[in-house]
Amino acid sequence: MTNRTLSILKPNVVAKHHTGEILTLIEKQGFRIIALKMLQFTTIDAAKFYSIHKNRPFFRNLNLFMTAGPVIVMVLEKENAVADFRKMIGDTDPQKAEKNTIRSLFGESKTRNAIHASDSEENARQEISFFFSEREITEKPYLLPIPEKEIDA
Repeated sequence: MTNRTLSILKPNVVAKHHTGEILTLIEKQGFRIIALKMLQFTTIDAAKFYSIHKNRPFFRNLNLFMTAGPVIVMVLEKENAVADFRKMIGDTDPQKAEKNTIRSLFGESKTRNAIHASDSEENARQEISFFFSEREITEKPYLLPIPEKEIDA
């Protein structure tokens, strides 16, 4: 069954200009990007989005990091999207992540691990609605071929 997941390219990836490489890897694995935007987290937004971690020792550092620069948020669609994407990005700790996963390739530490991914379908729905309205999500599948010439009215 086709479903959706949310992903965030974190500030270190954006700052180091790895966004294009990562988007290419995502599309080559069969994910369809159906919404995408760049934004800057406020401290309030970061605290709200990561509230699940509010009692953990890394919460403050995570908030400082996620507000340090722009991020790219996106909605991905694919059969088994949540599980497949989590496998594709690898372990939270880039040192423990499987070879050639996004985190093994672009992560620097547990906090600066390059990318966020929803951990369940329920959380994916909540996270997607945090960043995107339904109007911002492309429902139509890609249509090919795209007409090469303009059509006279």
